[in-house]
Amino acid sequence: MATKANCWEVKKCGRERGGAKVAELGVCPAPQANLIAINNGIHGGRICWAIAGTLCGGKVQGTFAQKAANCVNCEFYLAVRREEGSNFKLTLPG
Repeated sequence: MATKANCWEVKKCGRERGGAKVAELGVCPAPQANLIAINNGIHGGRICWAIAGTLCGGKVQGTFAQKAANCVNCEFYLAVRREEGSNFKLTLPG
């Protein structure tokens, strides 16, 4: 199955390697995560809510437990959940 749109492509945060905001905010851990095709994305691009240090509302966020309430209302999270249906993964593999 082909990969689908990843968070940095949709949210245009500029924190992917070589992105416009890397100097200011650092490289996001989602595009660097050593994960394979979770929710049909690249690295952590379609499970960013479960990765500490991703960006939301212009601020670097903490752990999943700290940011979960915001993430479950995010348009990207909701789109991934809808697209993946019964195959949706909420958390990182154990």
